Amino acid sequence: MDAADLPERESMEFDVVIVGAGPAGLAAAIRLKEMAVESGTEISVVVLEKGSEVGAHILSGAVIDPIAIDRLFPDWRDDPDNPFKTPVTADHFLVLGPGGSIRIPNFLMPKLMNNHGNYIVSLGNVCRWLAKKAEDLGVEIYPGFAASEVLYDAAGTVIGVATGDMGVGRDGSPKDSYTRGMALLGKYVLIGEGARGSLAKELIAKFGLDQGRCPEKYGIGIKELWQVDPKKHKPGLVQHSFGWPLDLKTGGGSFLYHMEDGQVVVGFVVHLNYENPYLSPFEEFQRFKTHPAIREVFEGGKRLAYGARAITEGGWQSVPKLTFPGGALIGCSAGFVNVPRIKGSHNAMLSGELAAEKIAAALAAGRAHDEPIEIEEAWRTSDVGRDLYPVRNVKPLWTRFGTVLGVALGGLDMWTNQLFGVSFFGTMDHGKRDSQSLKPAANFKPIVYPKPDGKISFDRLSSVFLSNTNHEEDQPIHLKVRDLALQTTSELAVFAGPSTRYCPAGVYEWVEKDGQPTFVINAQNCVHCKTCDIKDPNHNITWTVPEGAGGPNYPNM
Repeated sequence: MDAADLPERESMEFDVVIVGAGPAGLAAAIRLKEMAVESGTEISVVVLEKGSEVGAHILSGAVIDPIAIDRLFPDWRDDPDNPFKTPVTADHFLVLGPGGSIRIPNFLMPKLMNNHGNYIVSLGNVCRWLAKKAEDLGVEIYPGFAASEVLYDAAGTVIGVATGDMGVGRDGSPKDSYTRGMALLGKYVLIGEGARGSLAKELIAKFGLDQGRCPEKYGIGIKELWQVDPKKHKPGLVQHSFGWPLDLKTGGGSFLYHMEDGQVVVGFVVHLNYENPYLSPFEEFQRFKTHPAIREVFEGGKRLAYGARAITEGGWQSVPKLTFPGGALIGCSAGFVNVPRIKGSHNAMLSGELAAEKIAAALAAGRAHDEPIEIEEAWRTSDVGRDLYPVRNVKPLWTRFGTVLGVALGGLDMWTNQLFGVSFFGTMDHGKRDSQSLKPAANFKPIVYPKPDGKISFDRLSSVFLSNTNHEEDQPIHLKVRDLALQTTSELAVFAGPSTRYCPAGVYEWVEKDGQPTFVINAQNCVHCKTCDIKDPNHNITWTVPEGAGGPNYPNM
C-alpha cells in the first residue's frame, strides 16, 4: 500500500509522550504527575509499551539500588504490595577456572561494589508495580502498542510518535484486520525504549547526538529463572563471577541471585566486542552452568523461564547528548549501566526522574516543542553522573588488556577514584564499535560445544519456548537485511555465519537451497535482544519493532 493510499491517522494530544514502560519511562511518568500535584497544575502523560503487558519485555538481573525508589516513594517499604521482598544478605565474588574457583575477599572490593542495602528483584514485577502507581496518579499506559515512527513538524522538531499499523500481511499488503496506527502528539517526547531502540537510533543519527562521544559498547545478557532444591536455597545471596568458560581476551561474567520462594536467577554476560566469530554466547552460558561451583545449585531443580537482551556498557564516555528539539533520551536508550556494579535500573529511573523535573518546569514556564537542554546540562553532575564517572575506565581497561591484567587495573582505578577522586588513566577511549571487532573465521578454529544434557544445559529452541515468545506470522519481517548478497559474501564467506551463533534465539540460519547457501530468518523466534543490530560485521541487519504485543512474554524476569 502506497503512503498516499493510507487512511489518515487518528491522533491524541498530551503534554508528555513517553515511549517505553520500563523503569525509566515509568519513573518519569510518576515524577511528572508528582510535580503536577506539588504545583497544583495538570500534566497529561501517556506511556506506550510494545509488550503485551507492562513487564512482558523486561529482563534484568536484577539487584537494585533503591536510591531512585526512595525518591519517588519515601514510604514504599510500608506498601505490602511492593516487590522488594529479598534484601541482599551475602555478597560473593568468584574467579572461575576450568575445575575450581577462588573467592575474592570482600575487603579488596571498592565500596561501590558492596550490595548490602540493595534488593534482589524481578525487574518485570517492579515495572508492574510502578505501572499501578502511575495509573493511580492518572498516567495513561497503553501496552501492546509499538511506537514505530517519530513525528516531526516542518522545522524538524519532534512533536510525537506514531504506533505501528496492525493487520499488515507478510507482503506488505493490508489484511481484513488492517488498522492504521495512532499518532500521539506531545509538547515533549521522552524516549525510553531500552538498549538499541529503533527510535533512539533514528534520533541519535538525525540530530548527531553521538558527536564527540565514544561509540556505544554493548554486552548480551542471557538469563534463566530456576526453582531449586530448598536445601540449596540461600535467600539474599548475591554471587558474581568472571573467568571460565570465556578465554582471557573475551570480557564477560555471571550473576547468580537467590530470590524469594525458593527461586534462583542465573545469568551470563558476554561483551559484544569479542573477536572469534565461532563464539556462541548462548553456548558459553550453558557451559558455564556445568562448572562445579555452579552446577550444584541447580542439580535437582527445574528451569522456569529464559530470556536475553542487549546491555549498554559504554557508560560515561558513550552517553550521547540526551536532548533534541522536542524531547530527550532516558534510561538505556541513553546508556547508564554501571558495568562493574552490573546495575543500570537505578540510573535509568534517576534519569527519568531528572528529565521529568526539567520537563515539568518547562511546561510550567509555558514552553513546548523546544529542546529541554537543562536535562543534558544536569545529568553529569547528578547522582547518575556521580555513579558512572568513577568506573569510566573499567570497560576500556578490560578491552585493552584482557581479563587478568584489565580487571586488576580496573579494580585499581576504582580504588584511586574512591580514595583520591582521580584516575591514573584519565578518561580512556572505547575505540571501535562492537561490529568492527570480529576477525575473519580463517584466524580461528571452530568451537565444539558439548551437547546439552537437558537437566542443567539446554538447546536454544527449548529455551525460546520458555520465553513465551510469539509473533503474528503473517506480518512483514521486522529484521531487515539491507544487502542479501553481502550477507553471503561477507557474513558467511569471511566470518562463517556468526549470526547463527550470536543470536540467543535461533532466529538466523544458513541452509542450502538449490545448491546455494540461503540466509533464513525465523523472525517469530526473536526475543528482541537486538544483538544482530549490534554485532553484524557489516551493520547489514536492522532490528525494527514488529506488530505491538509481539515478542517475549516474560512472567517475572
